[in-house]
Amino acid sequence: MKINHVIKHFKTKAELARVLKIEPSAVSHWVKKDEIPAKRQLQIQKITKGKLKAGL
Repeated sequence: MKINHVIKHFKTKAELARVLKIEPSAVSHWVKKDEIPAKRQLQIQKITKGKLKAGL
């Protein structure tokens, strides 16, 4: 799962953070590292009903 695809799906980093109930700074950290933690990937997959797949 690529962070740029996830942000595109949710439109903004702020919206992604809101949906995941995390601080926007966490999303910014993922962008800098170009990596989404596995736990969050699974959460995103569930929220998007499989439209975005976790790449574990």
